[in-house]
Amino acid sequence: MSVFADTSSIYAAIVRTEEHHRQCLRLLEDLLESGRAIETTSYVVLETSALLQNRIGLDPLRDFEEHILPLLSVLYVTKELHHRGIRRLLRENKRYLSLTDCISFEFMEQEGLREAFSLDRHFAEAGFRLLSRTGR
Repeated sequence: MSVFADTSSIYAAIVRTEEHHRQCLRLLEDLLESGRAIETTSYVVLETSALLQNRIGLDPLRDFEEHILPLLSVLYVTKELHHRGIRRLLRENKRYLSLTDCISFEFMEQEGLREAFSLDRHFAEAGFRLLSRTGR
């Protein structure tokens, strides 16, 4: 069964100074070794890339692009999926819930995914199982 990868855990797996780096890196390695498909969206890729470039620099972005991204199955967000995410965001009416998260939820429901490689508590609040034990 596939798992959804979110920015929070991908970023933590890459950045050694992140509090949950070891946990996320170990979990990512376990997922890869088990042969489970790791799915994400182009919005998560964009969000992760922007965070890496802005906070750390271009070398970690290169590492992500060259070593992590090829291991992920990336769905490019369509106009319809984008609009479903916007509708969900406005319906949820939560200021700190992101559009990227809402699109992720819509994608996960569309694909029947129940588990998230994420540190973001919003995934648990939306009814998904976090693979990490630490939800922010």
